Amino acid sequence: MTKATDLRAKSADELNDQLLSLKKEQFNLRFQKASGQLENTARVREVRRDIARIKTILGQQTASAAAAS
Repeated sequence: MTKATDLRAKSADELNDQLLSLKKEQFNLRFQKASGQLENTARVREVRRDIARIKTILGQQTASAAAAS
């Protein structure tokens, strides 16, 4: 799990790259769950929350950029 303070220090491109990798991981975890191979069920929740955390920070960055201009 990543902290919001660590994510705020990253650029938008880095956040988008991390978001893409988390979505791929979420996809793979769903397949593992469906086939009965998922061992760490808590990871699904962590990934989902990390995705939401990144989307929130990206939204805040775009809102602050729009307000600044």
